[in-house]
Amino acid sequence: MDFDPQIFLGNMAQTTGEPYLISVERAEGIYLYSPEGKRYTDLISGIGVSNIGHRHPAVVKAIKDQVDKHLHVMVYGEFIQSAPNRLAAKLASLLPPSLNCSYFVNSGTEANEGALKLAKRYTGRTEIVSFRKSYHGSTHGSMSISGNEVKKQAFRPLLPDVSFLHFNVMEDLARITDRTACVIVETIQGDAGVRVPDRAYMAALRKRCDETGALLILDEIQCGMGRTGKLFAFEHFGIVPDILTTAKAFGGGLPIGAFISSREIMQCLTHDPMLGHITTFGGNPVCCAAALATLEVIEHENLLASVEAKGKLFEQLLVHPAIREVRRIGLMFAIDFDSAERVSEIVLRGKELGVITYWFLSHPYSFRIAPPLTITEAEIKESCNAILQAIGNP
Repeated sequence: MDFDPQIFLGNMAQTTGEPYLISVERAEGIYLYSPEGKRYTDLISGIGVSNIGHRHPAVVKAIKDQVDKHLHVMVYGEFIQSAPNRLAAKLASLLPPSLNCSYFVNSGTEANEGALKLAKRYTGRTEIVSFRKSYHGSTHGSMSISGNEVKKQAFRPLLPDVSFLHFNVMEDLARITDRTACVIVETIQGDAGVRVPDRAYMAALRKRCDETGALLILDEIQCGMGRTGKLFAFEHFGIVPDILTTAKAFGGGLPIGAFISSREIMQCLTHDPMLGHITTFGGNPVCCAAALATLEVIEHENLLASVEAKGKLFEQLLVHPAIREVRRIGLMFAIDFDSAERVSEIVLRGKELGVITYWFLSHPYSFRIAPPLTITEAEIKESCNAILQAIGNP
């Protein structure tokens, strides 16, 4: 019963007609293991979650220690608890001074929902500016600001007063005006196939927001937590957002997100109306303990120092005539082929060979690679050999 596919397909809601369908009994480091003992190399980190590997001992210990103290005791924002207190202080020590106040939630999409509400409440404006091909989550507000029309069409009406710019196009920035409450943008567009903006463009975006009084929200749910070689990707561009969102790898495998801003901006959620944003399970102490341990692992194990070299090694080894383009920053890859069908064949053949890559929702001509930052050179070489075997003859 534990791994019965009929229960999975019949009693659990499905997201596609063709799920990936491997059974996972346990996970360790960069590997997943089936009940039969087959080993799979996880080159996607559970879609950007397991940046420090599966079941990192420090995270497991932090979870167990917190479970021995208490679980949920109160909705967010009322009781003083050690784990969220320590996590908030740690984030404030790692981020620029203007990002000193964290609101902990349960997921990336909720972090973005909270950020949108905060921007509208603080500015008193209604227009939200986002970008074509963006992905910010699947709840109604986050879907409203995502750029994939195919995924949105069946769920309209969505939020009004949302406009979309072309990513990394300077001329479009003039469309940000004094009506704009906020501009929300993935620092690195992930689901669009790893699109990295120009440094000059990001500086101009920051400048335009300053000129118009619009708040700049950077969504680092996929690209944060060391994925690009910096703890947060905005550090590559010499700018600071007004609001930062994070989730996925933040919890080391447990569900937690956050939207982070200045205390001055965040205080507007406390009045007119009171409880401007509220969450029952946000700031869950077990999840906060795991998140704090994750930040400490990244720091103490100096994981950021080797990200770029490991990314370059992947790039050097993944050479094949069928590959049309490789886009990369740090250990975040999109690898292009000539058709979605070809990508599907490669991903499924990789599964047979015990290496997990995956598709992008909004860019079917690419598959993604985003392994745990802890992957070794030997593991990279072994993984690349399997990928090249999955690609096969030109």
